Amino acid sequence: MTKVRKRFHLQKVLDEQLAERLAGAYSIYGIMKITIDRGGSDLYVEYDATCLREVNVTAALEAAGIPVTPIVG
Repeated sequence: MTKVRKRFHLQKVLDEQLAERLAGAYSIYGIMKITIDRGGSDLYVEYDATCLREVNVTAALEAAGIPVTPIVG
């Protein structure tokens, strides 16, 4: 397993519905941990890079109704 931590910017303000969707994102195969920064505008996703690539993580989050933009760097 190769664990990768990637930062994403939330395109929507964190609310109760979005928090529920984030909780559901743990069911996405390969995603291991999701944390939100103190400001609530960015999130960090730890995933298994042997199962997923960054583009797959972005697509899976968006398919789960979590609007994100990857942050380069």
